[in-house]
Amino acid sequence: MLCPKHPQEALLTGQLEAGLTSHSCPTCHGSWVAADDYQTWQPTHADPSIRVSNLTVPINHSGDFQPSRYDNRAGLCPNCGFYLVRGRINLQKTAFFIERCPGCKGTWYDDGEWALLDKLGLSAYIPVLFTDEWHSYVRSAEAEFRERTATAEKLGTDIAEKLFELAKLLEQHPNGDFGVAYLMRRFEK
Repeated sequence: MLCPKHPQEALLTGQLEAGLTSHSCPTCHGSWVAADDYQTWQPTHADPSIRVSNLTVPINHSGDFQPSRYDNRAGLCPNCGFYLVRGRINLQKTAFFIERCPGCKGTWYDDGEWALLDKLGLSAYIPVLFTDEWHSYVRSAEAEFRERTATAEKLGTDIAEKLFELAKLLEQHPNGDFGVAYLMRRFEK
């Protein structure tokens, strides 16, 4: 097998972590994980009751992760030769892509990506990161994050936190719409 980012380099067999076989590039330090190897590892690390809406969207991650300089380089599957499909992972300060083969479903992780996905609690849910449901959930979470950030900038963090708490209380109350109507009437004057 050859590296998707350095096609002249042969991948070396090893383990990405205990029990997860991978094939790594000695030049870019990226790792290829075959679908069968991932499917063997994943059930012992994933919670089967977790749904997409329970996963944490990493937009609040403010760590110092720097994507690999090879992250924007297209690649071919080392197993079957298809172009790898890119899945974007948005962080607060940056974004990066993980790649998956549409044919054999193996995945490529540039240097440092697997460790970050593991830290974020997403490594056991890689197939989910390529679904429309996940992308829709991420867009919704990002919009909410932007709205909350803008609200805090306009009102200040103390008032914004009180407003968010009140909104949550009203959402959960069977007559919460009455409280919203009351507030709207107060501001119509």
